[in-house]
Amino acid sequence: MEPIGIVERLGRWASGRGALYLLLTARIRTLIDEGELPPGTLLPPDRALASALAVGRSTVVAAYDLLVAEGRIVRRQGSGTRVAGPPSGTARPTTEAPAFLHLLEPRDGVLMLACAAPDAPPPALLTAYASSLEDLAAITGDIGYHPTGHPALRRALAERYHERGLPTTPDQIMVTTGGQQALTLLAKALIRPGDRVLVQAPTYFGAIEAFREEAAVLRTLPVDLRGFTKVNPTLAYVISTFHNPTGAVLPPGERHRVAQAGFPLIDDEALADLGFPGHTPPPPLAAHNDQIITIGSLSKLIWGGLRVGWVRAPAALIARLARMRTVFDLGGNVPAQLAAARLLPHLGPELARSAQLRKTRHDHLRSELARALPSWHAPAVQGGQTLWVRLPHGDARSFAQQALRHGVAVLPGPGLDPSGGSQDHLRLHFLATPEDLTEAVRRLAAAWSTYEPRPASYPPAMAV
Repeated sequence: MEPIGIVERLGRWASGRGALYLLLTARIRTLIDEGELPPGTLLPPDRALASALAVGRSTVVAAYDLLVAEGRIVRRQGSGTRVAGPPSGTARPTTEAPAFLHLLEPRDGVLMLACAAPDAPPPALLTAYASSLEDLAAITGDIGYHPTGHPALRRALAERYHERGLPTTPDQIMVTTGGQQALTLLAKALIRPGDRVLVQAPTYFGAIEAFREEAAVLRTLPVDLRGFTKVNPTLAYVISTFHNPTGAVLPPGERHRVAQAGFPLIDDEALADLGFPGHTPPPPLAAHNDQIITIGSLSKLIWGGLRVGWVRAPAALIARLARMRTVFDLGGNVPAQLAAARLLPHLGPELARSAQLRKTRHDHLRSELARALPSWHAPAVQGGQTLWVRLPHGDARSFAQQALRHGVAVLPGPGLDPSGGSQDHLRLHFLATPEDLTEAVRRLAAAWSTYEPRPASYPPAMAV
C-alpha cells in the first residue's frame, strides 16, 4: 500500500491523548481488525510512512514493533511489512477521501475546516416542514415509493430552471438523496472500466471517488479548461460556477465553448447559487446545450442534513437512472421532498441572508490568515464556501497531519487533484462562526510554527 493510501485511512489518528506511537498503533490495529487492511496487505516502509505522517521514524518503528508483538503484522527482510495472515483478496476497498473519513470520526474537539456545509437548519427550512404537513396529511393511495422523486418537487425544480432561462419539464428531473447520490448514479450509468473521464484539477473529491469506483481513467485539465476542445473523453465533469475548491467562475465565452462539446458532460451546480451579494450566477451550461447533464443540491444551499439533490438531463437518461435507483432505495424521503417543494419558490430571501453571512465570514478568515500566517496565499473568491490556500513551502498532506495534532482538520490539496498536483495547497471552508475561524487560524499558526516539511513521494497520475 502506498504511504498516502494508509495515511488517508488513518483519519484523525493523532488527535487523541497519549504518546503518538500508541495512538498510531491503536488506529492501525483498528483498521486491521475491521478488515480495512486485510491479511497480506503491504504496509509502507518506516521512513515513507513517517514522512507522510510528519512524525519521526522512531514513532512508526515503535508502532510497528507493538503490532508485531501482538501478531497483527509481520516484518521480513526483503519482503517488507505486511498484515499477518494469508492474502484474502476478498475485502473490497472503501473510500480514502479524507473529508468523507472525517465524517466517521467522533466529535472530539477538533475544529473542522475540512467538510463544508451549513452547520444548522435555517428557520426557512423549519417553516417549510411545518407548512408541508398538510401536503403529507392529504396523501392517499400512494405507498410513497417515487424512484424519480415526488411529483411536487420535480415540478418545482422544473419551474426553477425555467426561471433561470432553461425551459425544463418534470420528466427531465430526477430527485436524489443529495448531490453525491446523483454523481454515483451517473457514474454507474455512463462509465465502464477503463473509460476516460475528464475532470478539472483540482476538483470535488466526491466526484473523484465516484468515478474511480467505476474504474475510470481520470484525465485532467486546468480549472479554466484550457485545451478542452482538444480532448475526446467518454465523459467530462466540470464545476462551472463557484468551482470547488477554487471558487472560480467560468467566463461566458468559455461556457459557450465548453457547452458545445461532442461528448457527455456533467455540470455540477451544487454551489451555483452561493454567490456573494452582487454576484448573480450565470445560466447553467445546459442553457447553451440541452443535452448537458446538470446536478444540483439543497445540502449546500440550506443544510447538509437535508439530503435532497437532483439531476436535470434528457428524459431518456432520467428514466434509465430511475431504473438503476430502484435497486438502491426505491426513492427518497417523501416528507423531506414535500418540504423542499414548499421551500424552493421562497429560496431567494434565504440565499440573500446566506450570501451576506458567508461574505462576512470569508472576509474574516482571510483577515485572520493574513494576520497570523502572512506567508500563506489565500485569494479572495466571489462565492462558494471555501478558500484555496497555497503554502509557501512543504507538503499539504504532511502539514494536515501536523494541523490535526493541534486540533484542526483541513483538506490537503492532493486529495482533490488527480493530476498529482496541488501538493502545496489546502482547502479551508469559511462557514464556521468568526470565533471558531479565529481559533482555527490560531491552531494552524501554532502547527505551522512547528512544521518541518519532509520530502514525500506520490504515485504517478495521468493528465492531458
